[in-house]
Amino acid sequence: QGQLVESGGGLVQAGGSLRLSCAASGLTFSRYAMGWFRQAPGKEREFVATITRSGGNTYYVDSVEGRFTISRDNAKSTVYLQMNSLKPEDTAVYYCAADFAAVVPSKSMGNYDYWGQGTQVTVSS
Repeated sequence: QGQLVESGGGLVQAGGSLRLSCAASGLTFSRYAMGWFRQAPGKEREFVATITRSGGNTYYVDSVEGRFTISRDNAKSTVYLQMNSLKPEDTAVYYCAADFAAVVPSKSMGNYDYWGQGTQVTVSS
């Protein structure tokens, strides 16, 4: 059974940076497109970024385009989310997710097969 474990969250001032990691185990990592989602208090979980199985293509929600970068290391079975120029509105629990055999990564939560437990990111103003 696949498992995803996020790390790297924390408290940062506005304008700062954080790097989230998501380590996968129990699945053939290179066969999964990977995504990051987030859920702010009182709001629905939303798509943030996704990356193809090879890492050759990435997609972002407009609000993080140019500030966040998703990447992956298939040899380490790990996906990353580099977050720069953080804003208070980026405060949320961040989740990574795995989408089996996806040719085009999905922005829809329902297409993902495995989820991590989440890591809290808090950006102070």
